[in-house]
Amino acid sequence: MDEIHIVCELRCEAADRERVRELALQFVEPARAEHGCLYYNLHQKQGEPNTFFVIDGWANQAAVDSHARNAHVASVMKELGPLLTFGPSLTFTARLSD
Repeated sequence: MDEIHIVCELRCEAADRERVRELALQFVEPARAEHGCLYYNLHQKQGEPNTFFVIDGWANQAAVDSHARNAHVASVMKELGPLLTFGPSLTFTARLSD
């Protein structure tokens, strides 16, 4: 299988939580419209609301590379990055089950 699935962890201070959520949500719809995007979702950790996860799937490495080079991603990260206390931490996975 060529599919690549990514778990991206982001953490912030409580004071920045709402802004981090708003910025991270800005990734979702544009990413879903990208060629090769299988899914793209933002999650918040239960019991630890300052921790967010972007969980996304891509058809292949070329789609991942294209997403990483997307100007929109860089634009959002310019504002988001300084608000993070951890991350983005990326874990790349391959799906084993159907």
